[in-house]
Amino acid sequence: MIRPRFQFSISATDGAARAGVIAMRRGDIQTPAFMPVGTAATVKAMRPAEVRASGADIILGNTYHLMLRPGAERVARLGGLHGFMGWDRPILTDSGGYQVMSLSALTKMSEQGVAFSSHLDGSKHMLSPERSMEIQRLLDSDIVMAFDECTKNGCSHEEAGRSMERSMRWAKRSRDAFDAGGDHAGRAALFGIQQGSLDRSLRAQSAQQLIDIGFDGYAIGGLAVGEGQDAMFATLDFAPDMLPVDRPRYLMGVGKPDDIVGAVARGVDMFDCVLPTRSGRNGQAFTWAGPLNIRNARFAEDGDPLDPRCACPVCTGWSRAYLHHLVRSGEMLGAMLMTQHNIHFYQALMQSMRDAIGAGRFAAFAADFRRDYGRVGSVA
Repeated sequence: MIRPRFQFSISATDGAARAGVIAMRRGDIQTPAFMPVGTAATVKAMRPAEVRASGADIILGNTYHLMLRPGAERVARLGGLHGFMGWDRPILTDSGGYQVMSLSALTKMSEQGVAFSSHLDGSKHMLSPERSMEIQRLLDSDIVMAFDECTKNGCSHEEAGRSMERSMRWAKRSRDAFDAGGDHAGRAALFGIQQGSLDRSLRAQSAQQLIDIGFDGYAIGGLAVGEGQDAMFATLDFAPDMLPVDRPRYLMGVGKPDDIVGAVARGVDMFDCVLPTRSGRNGQAFTWAGPLNIRNARFAEDGDPLDPRCACPVCTGWSRAYLHHLVRSGEMLGAMLMTQHNIHFYQALMQSMRDAIGAGRFAAFAADFRRDYGRVGSVA
């Protein structure tokens, strides 16, 4: 069977919420989908087989980090990112633009791209649309993201407009460079990124320019950067509808479970965030009753599972008391088990939403989730 390069089909809708499948050569991606973040060719504290067992169909890798260490050319010489890290299913790589601007102390932006100093050793680099496409080709990623400028939260309308227009020019250069990428362009997909801050007119202009260029999928960028949930949802009330209905919509860098449920209700299909892994390493678990801080002293003799509604290997194998002991003792197993639970919870949440959409009861699911989520409180 010859699998398609990229094919998106919608199997069910319920209001604006959509359930579907992205078919690619390395496997199918069920949507709505959450992509665990494997920044430096690893989902921190988890083995690839454990990530897959959680239900994840796709993970995310980071262009900025991998270009600096171990280097995209080295990864290519070793057979590509999939073989290098032992993950044989789809990988999406981000363009590196956000990390360049957020992690590097010294950056200089121009029409060419972004010149920056490595946060690792101070070495000088230039990341442009063409170089970003080259790095993602060397990594052999399955979904490539166009190079863009992440518009800063709180900027003026004029600043947001200039930033968006630059991103659209970079999107066209990304498209041209990707198409010139030889065999990789015939295997991978390219997503454009809508920008425009919180402004409806700028978002509409950005969407139309991206559609004119033409992409396999469309991301919504420039959100989850400090604007707050209300402002993000207000933007999502109009931004997804500006994008083609027959292509996946990816909300970058989101997020908290209640953010994800609200975004799916507004027509978003794909998500990524470091929250489940980072929180797990810091002793926070996500549960159907809300976030739980296992460091709290009340769990020292608690024999219950981390989440009674969860069937993951952690919740069926160990008690809150044991996890409390591991995390408070600084044992690496604590970070591993907490992360494994969180990734499993996120995937269970996505599956529950897919089931609810298919059954025509997403609104009821979302209402029940909002009612229950947060009962234990983030400091419980």
